[in-house]
Amino acid sequence: MRKEVVTAILMLALGTGGSALASAQGKTDQKITFAAVYDHTLSGVEKEFVSGAEAMPDDKFNFAPTQGEFKGVRTFAQQVKHVAAVNYMFGAAIMSEKPPVNLGSENGPDNLTSKADIVKFLKDSFAYLHKALATLDENNILGQVQSPFGPNTISRLGLTNIAISHPFDHYGQMAVYLRMNGIVPPASRGQ
Repeated sequence: MRKEVVTAILMLALGTGGSALASAQGKTDQKITFAAVYDHTLSGVEKEFVSGAEAMPDDKFNFAPTQGEFKGVRTFAQQVKHVAAVNYMFGAAIMSEKPPVNLGSENGPDNLTSKADIVKFLKDSFAYLHKALATLDENNILGQVQSPFGPNTISRLGLTNIAISHPFDHYGQMAVYLRMNGIVPPASRGQ
């Protein structure tokens, strides 16, 4: 994480105001909002996840380990499709609407099989999730919405925190798959 962002987060936590985050984002005249903070965080998650997805060659995109305790794990492509589908589910729940695309399930549409189509689906899902996060404000962030996973409700704040962290669960698996194929994940490469 960039030093400016860490400093800004610490200043916010200490109650010193939002000007540090705005400065870190190069927007010193803008008020810091929930939407801006979460959008910035999602951008970091998106950069690492999308670059990781793009790094796997087409001919390895359906790779899944077979040596060791890997029976039944998702392929690399399935990891990417799952995160994209769940991004749509989280975004729709935050905005209390139906996903704008047919997801099939939390594993994504069965008809998406090529790397190009799956990466586009992923990028579109992040764009939709950014749209959802832009709706967050101090008046609605604690409001309860229908969980996309079962009959319970959850606050937009709780759902947003899960939406931000969920891709990293799968990014860790993708990083292992990349390395098993001799590819250093872009986020781990020297600057």
